[in-house]
Amino acid sequence: MIFIVVKFQVKPEHADGFIERVRDYTESTRAEEGNLWFEWSRSVEDPDEFVLVEAFKDGAAEAHVTSEHFTTGLETMRPLLVSTPRIVSRQVEGEGWDRMGELQVD
Repeated sequence: MIFIVVKFQVKPEHADGFIERVRDYTESTRAEEGNLWFEWSRSVEDPDEFVLVEAFKDGAAEAHVTSEHFTTGLETMRPLLVSTPRIVSRQVEGEGWDRMGELQVD
């Protein structure tokens, strides 16, 4: 799978409404055939920073980045952002979350 983490620095005046503004993009991406997850979080240290954790089955990321909702989503975000998002994108084995070996709760 391809595993992606993106950090978005949002203008303070748009931070509280950011998730709502990207809702269509989020829902459309989650509905894609190859999407494994697409999850937003807000930093506990910087309320203007949002982190997107997403994953796609092998071969599905290209369909995502060439979709109409991807283009529309980026254009929706562009005026809300302070700077270019920072990204980590890696090919990893598997298609889901593993259990943490160092901390078992059972």
